[in-house]
Amino acid sequence: MLEIRNLSFAVPGEAAEKEIIHDISLTIGKGKFVVITGPNGGGKSTLAKLIAGIEKPTSGQILLGGEDITGKSITERAHLGVSYAFQQPVKFKGIRVIDLLRIASRKKMSVGDACAYLSEVGLCARDYIDREVNGSLSGGELKRIEIATVLARGTVLSVFDEPEAGIDLWSFKSLIEVFERMRKANSDRTILVISHQERILNIADEIIVLGAGSIIGHGSREEILPTLLGTSAAINACGQLTKGGDQ
Repeated sequence: MLEIRNLSFAVPGEAAEKEIIHDISLTIGKGKFVVITGPNGGGKSTLAKLIAGIEKPTSGQILLGGEDITGKSITERAHLGVSYAFQQPVKFKGIRVIDLLRIASRKKMSVGDACAYLSEVGLCARDYIDREVNGSLSGGELKRIEIATVLARGTVLSVFDEPEAGIDLWSFKSLIEVFERMRKANSDRTILVISHQERILNIADEIIVLGAGSIIGHGSREEILPTLLGTSAAINACGQLTKGGDQ
């Protein structure tokens, strides 16, 4: 479904280019819930941005459903069914939640349909449907509204970059429930999450461990998670694996 071939990404440095992603190759199957984890600065968010089209690789290829999307823009990838959720959701002053859902779905969505998407992410529709997507909403509320837009788009590949960032423990628990529902609702949807939260790793089909821009582990949850939890060294290598959301 998603295939990455010999992908590399470098940025200019003082003396020479600094390589952030080094010759990564991997395949993620259709309908999988995959978590990419690893130490801070290991290249996780950069890889997510390369997949979404926010950054362009120095070399290598990215294929979606067999189609080479390496040279395609963010918009073109979105039209092919790729969505990307930021660590910190974007705020839109003057735009209501229902407007954002309609823009995401690219169709004339009814209030009833919009309310259904909000209900899926655990929000009471009547309290949010006409709210502006601005600073009056908490981090957890913004995060769930962003996920509702992803659901409204109906994408084949949904990429979430550290979705637990900046939300409280209660919102984090709700976030896990949303991911579990997404995972069960559509067997064709592939979900890729950047995280080192143990509770998110615990619901993954596969875990990819990224360090220093290279894959240092890739396998099923049953294969990889024990190696991350087994020793203090492994936990430190995973960027201080944690069980809850940010407090």
